[in-house]
Amino acid sequence: MNAPKTSNSILKKLLALVLAFGPGIFAIGYTIGTGSVTSMIVAGSTYGMQLLWVLLLSCIFSGVLMFAYGNYALVTGETALYAFKKHLKWGKLIAMLIILGISFGQWNSLMGILGISSNIIFEIFLIYFPGLLGYQYESVLTIAIVVIVIFYGFLMVGKYAFFEKILVIFVTIMALSFVISLFMVYPLPIEVAKGLIPSIPKVEGGQMMVAAFVGTTMAAATFLSRPLFVKGKGWTIKNLDQQKKDAIIAASLVFLISASVMAVASGALFHQGQPVTEVLDMVHTLEPVAGKFALTLFFFGTLSAGLSSIFPCLLIAPILLADYQSGELDTSSKQFKIITAIACLFALIVPIFGANPIEIQIVSQVFNVFVLPLVILGIILLVNNTKLMTTYKASIWLNIGLFAALFFSCVISYNGLVALYNYF
Repeated sequence: MNAPKTSNSILKKLLALVLAFGPGIFAIGYTIGTGSVTSMIVAGSTYGMQLLWVLLLSCIFSGVLMFAYGNYALVTGETALYAFKKHLKWGKLIAMLIILGISFGQWNSLMGILGISSNIIFEIFLIYFPGLLGYQYESVLTIAIVVIVIFYGFLMVGKYAFFEKILVIFVTIMALSFVISLFMVYPLPIEVAKGLIPSIPKVEGGQMMVAAFVGTTMAAATFLSRPLFVKGKGWTIKNLDQQKKDAIIAASLVFLISASVMAVASGALFHQGQPVTEVLDMVHTLEPVAGKFALTLFFFGTLSAGLSSIFPCLLIAPILLADYQSGELDTSSKQFKIITAIACLFALIVPIFGANPIEIQIVSQVFNVFVLPLVILGIILLVNNTKLMTTYKASIWLNIGLFAALFFSCVISYNGLVALYNYF
């Protein structure tokens, strides 16, 4: 007789645990979108698990940087770009370069995200309404407009807690979809172990994929926006331990979800000799190997990845500008509404022209790595400033992590330059 009550109690506890997730949920939203999923699918189907080491290092350094930026915000009460402008030599120039670089990358991703998400929704409709096949362009464009209008309406609600809850729902669906898919289609353990040994595929596009991996996983937008989201959560210096746990959990989940996508693509397609260059190609290549249920789960996860990224991508430009101007984000301001409206119109470029955004999206992710060294160097200078941090100055271990991240970002930036030179 007590079974229903017990199950309800467990469900309530699980729901409370999910909804208690902190600002790290935005880190997952920024990091794992359709661009990231595409990169993982292309890598897994083309190179197997060979690039797992890049993903692991990117996630470790992401955790370190989220922790550093979050701590700085809680100790000083200042946000990132505002602090750069206020405390660093050439800070204004550095901040403006970062705003332009990140906004360019995120808005490019937004075009691809909306285009792919709209196509996935169209494919789902096509199952039930085959007659739509002759109206693909019109249907995809209509879906894209409806989706972006709905999300702009959500933005007008203008509350941090509301954004967070919407993201929690999408990210939870995405994580469960990809992880369950992994249990149905998986690579050999020896391939996973070999993937942790650093190596770059000696084929055309290998260097580009490494740089794109870092650009999408170790995203500068994730760290720079963290102080605003930490403040939006209402955390103070009393929440330092909570902030640390949140950063670790966020980085761990990014690795788990991304590695699951790569592993599914590797297990299903790599040994079949079927490299994938588009997310929607998975419809034809994954189904014979994994079955309809795994395919449905995987695409539900991909759609959730896209939708969970639309919010952060729309928010990034007004967040960075607000950060630079005052360190406070006013979601009811005229500036916020105008910039997000422009971003919404920008997002419709790919659906309007009916373009394939995949290759351009991977290239735009490569551009993201060039901002990274500036973002990391800036926080190194801030967290080691005794006047600002007092007794909370960066420890030796945090500095080791930050300088390792700086070295890694410089190597990847050089690799990205070489890849772009060869590409063009």
